[in-house]
Amino acid sequence: MLRSTFLHLPGVGAVTEVRLWRRGLTDWQLLSEEDALPGLGSDHLATIRRELAQGEAALRDLKADWFAHRLPPSEHWRLHPEFRNRTAFLDIETTGLSPHEGIVTVVGVHGRGEFRSFVADEDLEEMPAYLRRFEVLVTFNGSVFDVPFLEATFPHWVPPPAHIDLRFLLRRLGYSGGLKRIEQQLGLGDRSGVEGIHGLDAVRLWEEFRRGRADSLARLVKYNRADTVNLEPLLDFAVREMTRRLLGPARLEAYTAPG
Repeated sequence: MLRSTFLHLPGVGAVTEVRLWRRGLTDWQLLSEEDALPGLGSDHLATIRRELAQGEAALRDLKADWFAHRLPPSEHWRLHPEFRNRTAFLDIETTGLSPHEGIVTVVGVHGRGEFRSFVADEDLEEMPAYLRRFEVLVTFNGSVFDVPFLEATFPHWVPPPAHIDLRFLLRRLGYSGGLKRIEQQLGLGDRSGVEGIHGLDAVRLWEEFRRGRADSLARLVKYNRADTVNLEPLLDFAVREMTRRLLGPARLEAYTAPG
């Protein structure tokens, strides 16, 4: 989908992008080969060609920030799957609903095929440095919950430049509600061993751990791992479906996520 995206080009909005697609210009190369376009002067077209060349270089060098700064935040999903190896799926557990009434207890990060857990009073302070190796952040409701919590916990932390909040992306596709409900609707994700655990249980498990039950922390981390790792198949689904709706089934071959 990224190579079919024109929203990062100067003077191109959502309406113009659709018009270009309808003209059959469905990737950067086709657009760069056009000699003239209705409503665009030669100078504007030359500027677009320069931007397309810069985009090719940014993609070749895997610079997600170049695209993140030019695309609306709601369209950062278009960076997937080209930036899969620079993507971190993240979920946090807390003792409250806001940074003013609770603390971060566990942070799960899944990226490059590995899961890493960070625990308060153990190694939580290592999380910001670990996240610096990623350029795309994927959460569920993270723009409202996870990121503000982490910013309050680590005032100098700078999140990855691109952020895909699956709660709002999936809502555009007609799927609303909590993470577990959507997983069930789509038949995606694996919650083996943590069935029936919910947010309030996560608070209880942390309190039990603080009272000396080590097995409660292990269960909490396992629950957090499911919340984190399950984001990846949800993102794959959302990107495929958004691509299909925008460009049609014939363009899905451009979506190269591994099966």
